[in-house]
Amino acid sequence: MKFSANLGFLWADRPLPDAIRAAKAAGFDAVECHWPYDTPADAVNAALRDTGLPMLGLNTIRGNLGENGLSALPGRQAEARAAIDAAIEYASAIGAQAIHVMAGFAQGPDAQATFLENLAYARAAAPAQITLLIEPLNRHDAPGYFLKTTTQAMDVLGQLALPGVKLMFDCYHVGRTEGDIVTRLDALMPMIGHIQFASVPDRGPPDHGEINYGYIFDALAQRGWARPIGAEYKPKGATDDSLGWLNARLGAD
Repeated sequence: MKFSANLGFLWADRPLPDAIRAAKAAGFDAVECHWPYDTPADAVNAALRDTGLPMLGLNTIRGNLGENGLSALPGRQAEARAAIDAAIEYASAIGAQAIHVMAGFAQGPDAQATFLENLAYARAAAPAQITLLIEPLNRHDAPGYFLKTTTQAMDVLGQLALPGVKLMFDCYHVGRTEGDIVTRLDALMPMIGHIQFASVPDRGPPDHGEINYGYIFDALAQRGWARPIGAEYKPKGATDDSLGWLNARLGAD
């Protein structure tokens, strides 16, 4: 099993290039991030070259204070598309493989239509080698977020019907909202573009809580999942002190 360090949460106290180097030193196979836009792309590229780690993905910006994305917000299409353009430009500059197009807080058929239109715009604008991802967020952490469940996300993908737009399956969000993670992975696997994880319910490292991640990691390996899966958890202290799960897994593999 290969693992990616999500640097939105891991080593978040360090500049992004330093966090990339820390991920390499810790034994991760890849990195991903949330909003790297304040860091010059050249500095990120230098760290990626130094470490040999691929950058798996980044997010479109959240928007204004208190917002969580723009792409499903009726009347905000110009801002949403500017955010998509900025994400494509930055992802292309650092060789990122995917962009998470954040939907935002919105409800109803107008929001659905807006999200579909903006995703179609993003697919037309992005290079073919960049995958677009959509991700349901759980109702506890993000009440009112447009995408709430994998069922809803699959409905969006089915209506969009465009290649290169996939589901971000975050075991943490699915665990908090839907449960039955391995069964859902099996059902959705053809449309999954990336997998992330954290403990449930506290979003800590995957060595405690309601979900047995050893079982899930083994299940993914048995099903032939070969791409790195994203450690998107919140350490309670120093990131290096939270990596016992990784060291144990590397030793077992």
